[in-house]
Amino acid sequence: MTGWFDGAGEIFSALAEGDSWMLSEAMRAPAVWPLGLAAMLAAAILILLLYRLSPWFERNFESTVMVVSYLAIGGIIFVEVFRRFVLSEQAPWSTTLPPFLFLIMTWFGCSYNVKLRTHLAFAEFRTAMPRTGQMACLLLDAALWIGFSWVVVVTSTRVVANSASNFQIMLGTDNIMQWWFLISVPLAFTVLVARVLENLIEDFANYRSGAPLLRQAVIGGD
Repeated sequence: MTGWFDGAGEIFSALAEGDSWMLSEAMRAPAVWPLGLAAMLAAAILILLLYRLSPWFERNFESTVMVVSYLAIGGIIFVEVFRRFVLSEQAPWSTTLPPFLFLIMTWFGCSYNVKLRTHLAFAEFRTAMPRTGQMACLLLDAALWIGFSWVVVVTSTRVVANSASNFQIMLGTDNIMQWWFLISVPLAFTVLVARVLENLIEDFANYRSGAPLLRQAVIGGD
């Protein structure tokens, strides 16, 4: 088990120094995995507490991010197509920014659908199972989501650190860094874990109270 934490000191040192190059190198160590899991769960719990403090934020956070990103993509494409074909000019960043905005919209949308439970869950099969089996499937869902998010958060954070350490600039701009947008991936999956924990708390409450564990999921509805 001690091998899992090899390099933890270097990671903490790089974070304290705020040195992206040191962090990029330190994140090659095995310690990035347990530290990444602990950081992801701690941040998810903080987000969950924020949901409890602000019902408006809980209801609207992901959907607001998605709508703003989508409108920005549509607005940029509409304006720049007009400028290109009518005015014969085009902003050089107009073809590179929309994919990053789509990245943000997609992964926060994934978190939103976890909240609504509209991902593939084989509900018809599960409704025929006994109550204990249904709860076991919900626990399996949570474990798989957290495990998958753990991998994404650690690997994408490595990409963010590498991008920052190499001063990667968005094509078509002079001083807009790519990592400002890439960091949305680990953030979105941390928000997703908060939604998983939120659903899990609800599932345990329903299991204890005898309320139905499964409900009809509606895409785009609460």
